[in-house]
This record gives sequence, C-alpha cells and structure tokens, in this order.
Amino acid sequence: MINSPTSSNPNKSEGLLKFALKLATDLGASDASAELSDEKGLTVNVRCSEVETIENTRDRSFSITVYKGKAQGSATSGDLHPEAVERTVRAAYEIASHTTEDPCAGLPQADELCKNIRDLDLYHPWDIDAEAAIELGIRAEKVALEYDNRIANTDASSVTASTGEFLLGDTLGFLGGYRFSNHSVSLSMIAEDKNGMQVDGWYATAVDPRDLMKPEQLGEKAARRAISRLSPRTLTTRICPVIFEAPVARQLLNLFNAAVSGGSLYRNVSFLCGRLGTSVFPETVSIFEDPFIPRGYGSSPFDDEGVEPSPRFIVEDGVLKGLFLDSYSARKLSLKNTGNAGGPYNLLYRLQPQARASSPDALMKLMGTGLLVTELIGQGVNLATGDFSKGASGFWIENGGVAYPVQGITVAGNLNDMFMDLVAMGDDIDVNTNVQCGSVLLSKLTVAGS
Repeated sequence: MINSPTSSNPNKSEGLLKFALKLATDLGASDASAELSDEKGLTVNVRCSEVETIENTRDRSFSITVYKGKAQGSATSGDLHPEAVERTVRAAYEIASHTTEDPCAGLPQADELCKNIRDLDLYHPWDIDAEAAIELGIRAEKVALEYDNRIANTDASSVTASTGEFLLGDTLGFLGGYRFSNHSVSLSMIAEDKNGMQVDGWYATAVDPRDLMKPEQLGEKAARRAISRLSPRTLTTRICPVIFEAPVARQLLNLFNAAVSGGSLYRNVSFLCGRLGTSVFPETVSIFEDPFIPRGYGSSPFDDEGVEPSPRFIVEDGVLKGLFLDSYSARKLSLKNTGNAGGPYNLLYRLQPQARASSPDALMKLMGTGLLVTELIGQGVNLATGDFSKGASGFWIENGGVAYPVQGITVAGNLNDMFMDLVAMGDDIDVNTNVQCGSVLLSKLTVAGS
C-alpha cells in the first residue's frame, strides 16, 4: 500500500500498475516504468456578468516505458480498462523491439529511489460549484468596473479548481503516489481614454484555495493596472537600468533554469555549458532548491522517475553549484542524477542584505531613473548564445517614481551579462509558480525605441 492512495480504490490502481509491469517483463522486457494519473477540474469564464463558458474536465491516462536492454519504447492510453492497458504495454514493447539501443537509456539506480514518501500537504479540494465560481468571477469584475470610469469593459474573468492523483511504479520495486490540487483566479480589464484602449489584469494560483487572492482585491488590482497603462509613449534608443516586475523577472530567471537543465547541456545548446563551479550571478545572489515545502507549488516527494530529491543550492554566492538532471542526462554528462526528472522544484532566491529592497517602490528609488518592464513580448531568445531581445512595455521611471507608461520598445542584451548585472531584488515575491522571486533590478540593458 502506498502512503497516499491514488484513487478511491487504491488496490485497483496499484493492481493495474503491477499487472502492466509484470506483463512487460513476461513479454521479455529487461525493465519498465509505468504511471497512472487522474485529474478533474472545473473552469468558469465570465465576461460582463454573463457566463461565457463552463467546463468540467476529467483527464485520465496510463503510460509505460519498456526497456529491452538499452532500447526503449513508450506508449500512452487514456483508457484504463485492463484490455486497453494490455494493448498499451504490448505497443511499448513492440516499439522497443525496433528501436536502436542507447547506452544512456534505462531506469535510475535502485539506491536513488524514494524510500519514504513525505506528506507535503498538496491536496486541498475546493468546495466550489459552477454557480459559486460564477458569482466569484462576477464579484471581481464588478469591483473592477466600479473602480474608475476609465474602465471600459472586461476582457476576461476566470475561476479554475482542479484536483488530481498520481501513481508511479517500476520493475525495481518502486511504487508510490500522491494527491494534489491546483486552483486559480484571474481577471483582465480594458481601460480607455482619449488616446485609446489598454488591457491589463492580475491572477493568483494556489494549492489551497484559502491562499487565493480575494475577488475584491483581484478586481481592484486588475483595474488599477489597466488604468496605469493609458496614454503610453515610446522611448528613444538608450542604455539604462531596467527593473523587471516579479512575474516578468520569473520569465527571465526561467531562462537560467533552462540553461542549466540536462537536455540543454548534453545537447550543447546552452550558453552555460561548462560553467559548473564558476560565477554566473553576482556574489550577493544565491538560489536554493527545496522540494519539500508544504503546499509549495513546486513541491513533490519524488521526481517523475521515483528518485528522491534533496534540498540544495543551485547557485551559492553567485557560483553555479547544481544542475537539473534526470537519469538520462546525468549519464550523458557523466554526472550524478539530481532527481529533477520533470524539472526544478521550488526555487528560492536568497540575496544578501545589501541586494535586497524592502518593496518595489524602494527598488525604483534605488534605480532612480530607468525602465520598469511589466510585459515581455515575443520569442527572441537564443539559449545557445544567451542573446536576448524581446518587445516590452512598462513605465519610465524618473527620480524613483513613475513618470509615464511606455510601449513599442525592445529590451536587448546577453543573458550572461544580464544575470551578472543583477543589482537587487524586491520583497514582492511572486508565489504563483515554483520560481519564487521578486522584482529584479539590472544595472544596464539596451532599450531600443523610436
């Protein structure tokens, strides 16, 4: 019996996985791993107090990877009946029978597997039906519409509640699972003045619905952000300090995560290849990975291969100390598996006191004059070289305060320099994803405008 049942009938789920794994070995597989997932949810979209969509979802899947020596084959099915599972196992085995061997393929080492599955408090169902979700969306929208007469319309209001169950097993004897939940609210509003319309909004996600922003707070923040963008200007081309607002900073820092992930490194398509043990941020910056934060958005007792992760520094005092590796990428790079099949866990940015700002306002005062970026547009990143160029909008800052909104500009630089130019981070930590960072100030960046 696993620590957390993965269905109302755990014996059936466990039995199905055991059946699939035994069938794979009976067919001739040397090893196999299989997983079951079952997720259900409710999503309601409201606009102008009218319901646009109500969607109830139920996603169930079984997947298996079969190994014949160093050849592997995988197959997936949305049908969990034993007959369908059997067909899926046979299909994976057939694929493995016709696949070229890869010396790095295979299950993780047995001693790497999770032995004690922690309860991380990841399951908090939201007792909300469609009617209540509609009412919540309308309340947020109403507050926004009444906030200012320049709010012209609603772009979208959405409420989502979902729960899921996950079970993983392999022929090394690992069998474990857990339940999880994920909930969100979002609101986007349209503001208008004599110079045209602007759209902005806000959102929040949480494992526990009690941690979500109240609809009244969401409505006010969405309206305030939309109004603040009215009558934007452009800028002449210049080099200046730049602040990336917390959600945008997360996008920037996710590029670092991608650059130190195994797939990018063994393919040699990362600007950080060969940089382990060298400085990639200023010495004021450390990044700590913690897989075990209760109710954490990026928490998990084990990775997608059943490997138990460990809390550790990815960056310590600016120096790159850790990578994100699964079994395959670790073997390709002749390094140790870090238990990151599925990606990074909770990443906590820890800055030394001299690089911490008490608030976004304090960060703007520290910058003095420069650009605050609240939106990035486009795909202009070359991860192999680190070249970065994206469209942007935000606000021009003078004397530590907002002077006017700007749009139609591009920010450009190289990620090597951008990460080393990180001067400070605000305390406005964005907890909506696994990358928990505040707004960041870079000492300089090229801003291209008119």
